[in-house]
Amino acid sequence: MEEQVQIAGVPGQVKLEKEGSRGYDLAKNSLKKIREQLLMSKAELARKAGVSPLTIDRIESGKNCRMETKRKIILALGYSLEDKDKIFGEDD
Repeated sequence: MEEQVQIAGVPGQVKLEKEGSRGYDLAKNSLKKIREQLLMSKAELARKAGVSPLTIDRIESGKNCRMETKRKIILALGYSLEDKDKIFGEDD
């Protein structure tokens, strides 16, 4: 189920997907933005990180992942582990 909502301070509308009893999932990370700034495809990042392109897609759409997966992605992007919050937010 999709729903269009307006979020204060966010231009345009954001699509939210209903996730069963979990509520709504919003992208809570900057992975896509950073990957695109580096001119890197999902497939290339997935290959460098040793994960599947589907995993990258899920994370970019706001799904959670294991800490080990985050570590692999951070290093594949050329960042240090201390930069985790720049990519994945401060909630973790």
